[in-house]
Amino acid sequence: MTHNVIILGASGYTGAELVRLISSHPEMRIQALSADRKAGREMSEVFPHLRHLELPKLQRINDIDMSSADLVFCALPHVTSQEVISKIKHVVKVVDLSADFRITDVNVYKKWYGKEHAAPDLQKIAVYGLTEFYRDEVANARIVACTGCNAAAGQFALRPLISAGVINLDQIIIDLKTGVSGAGRSPKENILHAELSEGSHAYSVGGEHRHLAEFDQEFSKLAGRVVQVQFTPHLLPANRGILATVYVQGNVNEIYKTLKTAYINEKFIHVLPMGEHPSTRHVRGSNFCHIGVVADRISGRVIVIAALDNLTKGSSGQALQNANLMLGCSETSGLLMAPIFP
Repeated sequence: MTHNVIILGASGYTGAELVRLISSHPEMRIQALSADRKAGREMSEVFPHLRHLELPKLQRINDIDMSSADLVFCALPHVTSQEVISKIKHVVKVVDLSADFRITDVNVYKKWYGKEHAAPDLQKIAVYGLTEFYRDEVANARIVACTGCNAAAGQFALRPLISAGVINLDQIIIDLKTGVSGAGRSPKENILHAELSEGSHAYSVGGEHRHLAEFDQEFSKLAGRVVQVQFTPHLLPANRGILATVYVQGNVNEIYKTLKTAYINEKFIHVLPMGEHPSTRHVRGSNFCHIGVVADRISGRVIVIAALDNLTKGSSGQALQNANLMLGCSETSGLLMAPIFP
């Protein structure tokens, strides 16, 4: 069976990544692509690396007929997504890659995003899309809200440990490095080559980063109490990749066993041998996440490191993984490509 899918926001990095992944999917057909500012252009003009594919021309969202679509991927900017999704007929399934439906409490959403939510009724039915932990909910959902890429990396490292109660919940530090594609494709002064290359810097320091809302929501739900982590992201002079170095307190062997057990049957999450630590270069362009556990020299302190590709496992790959479940496809369809190396 072939499922018709539409990608809204196809001229952005996550939109292009979706096209790349779906092009090898045995059960999906791209019915339409949107990019309002580039409407009327061929996808090959916007992304020459996709010129070998037969793709529909880019259209304005309002010109796309969604009546025969099975699923819509919404790769639009935050705030825009909720307004567009609210107009999509309820029979069409939606996978949203923005932040608009990630936060279950609309008051918390307003606090972090500074705006009233435009579709609170849809917010109530949206499912948080960290696939490995919400499979059943995703499979039966109409709207799935993909996680933030930074939030995904931190959660893969920590969720099993919080659930099992093997770490001190009041002493969690997430030191995270991320590639520049996470900032999107729109031109910004701080991501110009001359501004970014040959250096690295922290941003949203001291609790300002919006992905903290996801950490607060998910970790507190798991623990049954308030859990607030320290989180500092850093921008790397690299196109792709997230490396989350997480500092926790607990027994190293217990922590390793907990992670190994939690992910033993997961196709995309690989826990490395004890003491081995991952690299973004080993997951680049793939839907895999590698996790390493290392004992600190100070007894009782442990370092957990997670590496993933922010555009794939952190965003578009996660979106396709969710869509597979929603449409009854094999969860791994279109996603088993090997990482690109070197």
